[in-house]
Amino acid sequence: MSSATKDFHNQMQVMGHPAGLFVLFFTEMWERFSYYGMRAILVLFLVSSIADGGWEWTNAEAMRLYAFYTSFVYLTPIFGGMIADKITGYKKAIMIGAILMTAGHASMAVETEWSFYLGLTLLVVGNGMFKPNISSIVGGLYKGNEEKRDGGYTIFYMGINAGAFLGMMLCGFLGEFVGWSYGFGLAGIFMFVGTITFYYYQNIFGKLGDTPVKIIEENVVEEVKTEAEQHKADEDKKVEKDRLIVIGILAFFTIFFWMAFEQAGGSMTIFAKDYTDRVLSGGMATAFTAINAIITIVPLAIITWVLFLLAKVTVKKYAISVGLLTMSFIIIWGLVAWKVDKELNTVAYEVEYALDEAVEVGTLRYDEPFNLGDNVDVVINEKKEIKKARPEQAGVVEIIQAKVVNIKDKELEVPASWFGILNSLFIIMFAPMFSKIWESKYNPTAPVKFGVGLILLGLGFGVLAYGALGVGGESTVMASMVWLILAYLLHTLGELTISPVGLSYVSKLSPPHLIGLMFGFWFTATFIANFLAGMLGSLIDPIIEEYSLSTFFLIFTAIPILAGVIVMGMNKFLLKLMHGIR
Repeated sequence: MSSATKDFHNQMQVMGHPAGLFVLFFTEMWERFSYYGMRAILVLFLVSSIADGGWEWTNAEAMRLYAFYTSFVYLTPIFGGMIADKITGYKKAIMIGAILMTAGHASMAVETEWSFYLGLTLLVVGNGMFKPNISSIVGGLYKGNEEKRDGGYTIFYMGINAGAFLGMMLCGFLGEFVGWSYGFGLAGIFMFVGTITFYYYQNIFGKLGDTPVKIIEENVVEEVKTEAEQHKADEDKKVEKDRLIVIGILAFFTIFFWMAFEQAGGSMTIFAKDYTDRVLSGGMATAFTAINAIITIVPLAIITWVLFLLAKVTVKKYAISVGLLTMSFIIIWGLVAWKVDKELNTVAYEVEYALDEAVEVGTLRYDEPFNLGDNVDVVINEKKEIKKARPEQAGVVEIIQAKVVNIKDKELEVPASWFGILNSLFIIMFAPMFSKIWESKYNPTAPVKFGVGLILLGLGFGVLAYGALGVGGESTVMASMVWLILAYLLHTLGELTISPVGLSYVSKLSPPHLIGLMFGFWFTATFIANFLAGMLGSLIDPIIEEYSLSTFFLIFTAIPILAGVIVMGMNKFLLKLMHGIR
């Protein structure tokens, strides 16, 4: 057994993996909590009316800012990777990025124009330092036991999506029902928790993630002593060049994947909002509320169990970090209990109010019990949607007194943004299964995994194309929510065969002195894909007018499936260029 393999087995273990993996799991989870939590309410805040606490921007203005922000979030990692490779090392880069992002969220919570833009800038720069370098450390944990690396990255990816799930759910709910600054602020609080936790857990990684030059020098000495022949092969320039070509080819195919997958934030949201029947009443509304509570609590329980396993192994040496994580989860459970209670007790009331000297009737949904004849202070937005007035709105918008004239049956409208949570939910459910497959004898090669992922993504859009038949244009037919749920399931299964596996192969194929840069390069492909996703998604209305909504989704069915077939056909060629890397 080599010294590198001994180092792997000497690490503290959790679920058969290094405990350090789960430290990175929770660090990345809080970062993704903050990122997706903020992203979930960013556009909603900008386009919401003054009455709803927003800035009342047009959709076009909000989407331009959103496009600018999301593009640069995926561009800056290439620079952050270079800085870590040459100057700071991965640990320091992660800390710098985390601190900048914490400051960014705090700045956005102030809700003034200058602080808002400052916050977005800090988030973009901080993400560039954080994102590529935490992925680099994950790969370094498996030196000497590379066969477990794909499984490790899949578990790590579960942490990413656990954070996204909780962030979108809690920051979104808090922002819409309590106040936007509370949603932005909550994102910042947990980014701060992740920063401090990582700081006190740093020693668990040993020298991994320190200044790269020192790591390379120490590894060279070790390899010469123990595996001189392998060392010579790894430093061969032709092998290095061939492996970098593989990374470039795989990154190219990820553009086709994310170009289609990122329709989730654009055309699929439009489909959910304008073309999907989302109104539930009576027993269906009650059932949805119960199911939504279950899918909120169960994933959180799973993640809490992971925390317990990590705490059991590391509490003696890292009591401060374990204490911080425990406290943060207590807060999360409290917020979830509050959210579930609020949803279970929400009732629809028919209220009557005077507006522009005319008597209007509308629906107020709220979790506070009212009786017939009760007077309620409400605010009315331009769409004549009614919400209970909050104290801080006094003097900012007109508060109107409404009278409860009828207590309606249980009724709710599923938010269009709710479907986005399904992606993270399915990843939390299926990531452990995929991790086991990648560690078994059924583990396919990288090109095959990429091909399967692209084909599954295309099939998901095929489901939407079928569900959209007869929908759109002048038709009043609305699609069932089932088609969106099935599409998100297939898209998620495809994502699990590409995204975490791609991160793993970048770490395996990159030479040590370029690993941060190559992770940055990998995320630059996502930057290109996001730009293309927005441009293609903007064609939805012209295509519907000229052809149909179903035709629009068929485009995203054909392109990924074709790309998947091509990359699978390149399997032998790419394996040759990998020079033994599996």
